[in-house]
Amino acid sequence: MVRLADLTQWEQDLALRKNREFKGFLQGRPWVKPPPLKKLRVALITSAGLHRLGDRPFTDGAGASEYRVIQGDVNGSELVMSHLSSNFDRSGFAQDVNVVFPIDRLKELAADGVIGAVAGFHYAFNGSAPIKTLEAPARKVAAMLRADRVDAVLLTPV
Repeated sequence: MVRLADLTQWEQDLALRKNREFKGFLQGRPWVKPPPLKKLRVALITSAGLHRLGDRPFTDGAGASEYRVIQGDVNGSELVMSHLSSNFDRSGFAQDVNVVFPIDRLKELAADGVIGAVAGFHYAFNGSAPIKTLEAPARKVAAMLRADRVDAVLLTPV
């Protein structure tokens, strides 16, 4: 993982500006008290620009805030990454999808009884999306998570 000090001044300023947009967002008490871990139904949400091999790839520009629905029973080997950035090293993903989308680890946790279940659907966004364009799609994904009876989400920002 890159350190802030390793970035150019422009990239540092951008990262810090994005962070300030959410000041106060995580302060205070949790919104809800979740069920015990052994009963949780867990979904994955990533910004790695993942999708199934035959699905439409992510694009930059106006469509950057789009997302893809990934079925819960997906095999990690079926996923490809169309997230393109000169600032992002995809070699870890090429070796093991679980680096950015830990689907196999999540299935193992469910099989071992550590969590209750893997959600029926997971979601992937493109990491290059401008933050302010994500509210509407995030609300749609939140509604789908509720419909899927998801108790917890594991976020894997890339």
